[in-house]
Amino acid sequence: MDFEAIKAAARGYQADMTRFLREMISHPSESCEEREVVHCIKAEMEHLGYDEVEVDGLGNVIGWMGDGEKIIAIDSHIDTVGIGNLSNWEADPYEGYETEDIIYGRGGSDQEGGMAAAVYGVKIMKDLNLIPSGYRIMVVGSVQEEDCDGMCWQYIVNKDFGGPEDARSKIEFVISTEPTDGGIYRGHRGRMEIRVDVKGISCHGSAPERGDNAIYKMADILQDIRSLNENGDGPSNEIRGLVKMLNPAFNPEYAEDAQFLGRGTCTVSQIFYTSPSRCAVADGCSISVDRRMTAGETWDSCLKEIEALPAVQKYKDDVKVSMYMYDRPSWTGAVYETECFFPTWINKESAAHVQALADAHKALWGEQRIGHADADPKYDAMHLRQRPLIDKWTFSTNCVSIQGRYGIPCVGFGPGAESQAHAPNEITWKQDLVTCAALYAAVPGLYKPENRTNDATEFRQSLTDNEIQ
Repeated sequence: MDFEAIKAAARGYQADMTRFLREMISHPSESCEEREVVHCIKAEMEHLGYDEVEVDGLGNVIGWMGDGEKIIAIDSHIDTVGIGNLSNWEADPYEGYETEDIIYGRGGSDQEGGMAAAVYGVKIMKDLNLIPSGYRIMVVGSVQEEDCDGMCWQYIVNKDFGGPEDARSKIEFVISTEPTDGGIYRGHRGRMEIRVDVKGISCHGSAPERGDNAIYKMADILQDIRSLNENGDGPSNEIRGLVKMLNPAFNPEYAEDAQFLGRGTCTVSQIFYTSPSRCAVADGCSISVDRRMTAGETWDSCLKEIEALPAVQKYKDDVKVSMYMYDRPSWTGAVYETECFFPTWINKESAAHVQALADAHKALWGEQRIGHADADPKYDAMHLRQRPLIDKWTFSTNCVSIQGRYGIPCVGFGPGAESQAHAPNEITWKQDLVTCAALYAAVPGLYKPENRTNDATEFRQSLTDNEIQ
């Protein structure tokens, strides 16, 4: 394989990738509103001579190159979060701008930059005849990830393919192009969206003793949830903190995996109330809890630990703890109902698909993370990249379904930085687009299917008992 030719081709496409990314950024594309960016991507793939380009029933855009039976897929979610308070942005987040080194705008790092690099990485495969015999490449621009990670791939597996067994038999592995700060990522924590509802009894605010204030009850529960996140695991803590799962005494089977992924966390992300008026005692209060799960935790254990909190036990007849469901229509109007449970997963570093990326990186770019260095810390990529090449994400990705739910091997390498995700003044780096496009182009030829084993997964969380496909 001519690695210098691959690097030259990627550098030659830098201007095209920059233009394409800025075009995607110019189309606001929050979850369920991706229509315009889907058509932008479809047109680019067709212009580049993809063998087939389709938009499925949910609205995912999928480009194909090659004609083999075995599939190597590259996934990029093409929806973004909103812009929040516009006054926090230094420039228009959708018009954006570019310098010699960076591209500014919503979605640059999270994660339309990954789409630009993937589309052109596969174009390089075609240009240089790098797709191995018997393989075809599937480039997915997936929708609604920000709303419900992995639901787009639940649709792909169960509607575009013939179900999990069919998908597993055809897809060798999937590369996620979520931002990895120049690293190759082999896992991440899972997550759940939990709801806690508290009932009260309303009365006139002039005589609050006649009622039962649901907000006051919730205030006690909020403090306990905070303690669950912040406390240590020693015997002096009435509520042992989530850090306990890093301790083999509490997590004997999976403590080592938990130490790799990092501890679980919980935080209250939303609060709601019901009350007859501003002059009345509140008769209902609800919260949403963002729960990040490490190895050794289960969906059931996460619900039960909240149910066991002292304040929940105190008011337990009036408290309900549950998991959210998701049924929001996509931009096409299609609905794929699922649960808001996103399983934890880890691959072994020795897995064949992980090593394919490691081998490509070493051949192209060396054994250390690379990126743009800048005297201005606002534009410097390298201060966050002094870490091992092979590591893990802090946040969650579509891999929660691809590998966590279905056992299809995943690995991550994508342009940009996790710290740019969901932040105002989001940027990505032109050098990262080149780095990633070249690596994607080289991976299929370096993948050794004869080294694939059935035990590539180091940890995969158990699923719920809901009947969810």
